[in-house]
Amino acid sequence: MLIILSKRTQRRLVNLLEYLENEWSVKTKHDFVKKLDKSLHQIQKHPESCPKSDKIKGLYKCIVTHQITIFYRIKADEIEIVTLFDTRQDPGKLRKEN
Repeated sequence: MLIILSKRTQRRLVNLLEYLENEWSVKTKHDFVKKLDKSLHQIQKHPESCPKSDKIKGLYKCIVTHQITIFYRIKADEIEIVTLFDTRQDPGKLRKEN
């Protein structure tokens, strides 16, 4: 299945990668990218292998790191990554975005 990143996801990913490189290190950024790639590969191969979100109907969640969770929706011929969510934020913020 094809994976599509929403515009929100694209923005958040760019900001997160910049933050990791500027505040931590290039190595930290690369380590995160590897984990993200592994998670996306899992979602692509087995879209229903992750639990459904208990916050928003129709979304699945995949934990990339302790701090970052991917929320995605399975469509007929693609998987839409709705957002990357920083788990340190208020979960109510996620509901407001959708």
